[in-house]
Amino acid sequence: MRVPFSSRHLPMLTAGAILVALLVFGGLRYDHFASLANVFNLLGDYSYVGIAGVGATFVVLSGGIDLSVGSMIAFTAVLMADLVARGWHPLSAALVCLVACTFMGAAMGWLICFFALPAFMVTLAGMFAIRAACFLVREQSVGIDHPFFAWTARHLELDLGGGAVLPMRSLLLLATVAAGVVVARSTGFGRNVYAIGGHERSARMMGVPVVATRIRVHALAGLCSSLAGLVFTMYKQSGDPTSAVGLELSVIASVVIGGTLLSGGVGSVQGTLLGVLILGVIRLLIDFQGNVNAAWTSISIGLLLLVFICLQRLIVSIGNRASQQVLPARKP
Repeated sequence: MRVPFSSRHLPMLTAGAILVALLVFGGLRYDHFASLANVFNLLGDYSYVGIAGVGATFVVLSGGIDLSVGSMIAFTAVLMADLVARGWHPLSAALVCLVACTFMGAAMGWLICFFALPAFMVTLAGMFAIRAACFLVREQSVGIDHPFFAWTARHLELDLGGGAVLPMRSLLLLATVAAGVVVARSTGFGRNVYAIGGHERSARMMGVPVVATRIRVHALAGLCSSLAGLVFTMYKQSGDPTSAVGLELSVIASVVIGGTLLSGGVGSVQGTLLGVLILGVIRLLIDFQGNVNAAWTSISIGLLLLVFICLQRLIVSIGNRASQQVLPARKP
């Protein structure tokens, strides 16, 4: 199915309009809300959600789903903290985490393809298995005390003046999003992902390596989840086997709100960044208000999800009608 240009870009344009409206509302209502420092702090606070969202975007674009994101982030944090506590250098420990989670992601992709299993069930099983592995590594939270983390926090940041500082985790988020945009739009792998999500049977007929692409997509999702886990570890300065529970829902929500269709084939990495920023701005508005129950964050996100799912359904219907109109009429 090919969705018309205007309809295909409608969800991302809607997400951008909602983000601008939220920022304007907050800027008019609260002093210093829309400042550059606040935006950069927002990028830092939600950097691990955005980095994991890049990998999740490719999974959803291919027509799949990944529920293991939160468990992979927790596993990376616990394994990183455990290895550093045993005397490993953080860079060596980070490399081990990235390789391990990439392999786990590829393994789930292999199971999905070779046994024709639903991605939902395989990644759900992976979520439970990887969470159990967290407790096998460490049963309790462990702090990280290493001079490397203090050095990165002090030196790897961009001071733009006026109190606006872009920390390392924000730079990693922007670099990951930029890399994701390039991969999605300018490589054969990215084009294959869109083709599979648009119509898998047609992609097979065109010679697209569906199995290999799906395995690589889940491997990429594992890599991005692990990178998000490293950023999460830097942010929390600890590894906890009970952390990041339910975080995969925030990641998927940011992907959907950013305009990626759950049916696959339509969406973008930059749209996911918009979705992450919308989630962050909603939370920031509630924090600035002060006297509003934090539960309204989840309520607002749920309502936004409902709106975007209905919008996606409308877009699919428009695409189906358009494709039917261009089909040649059958002769009697």
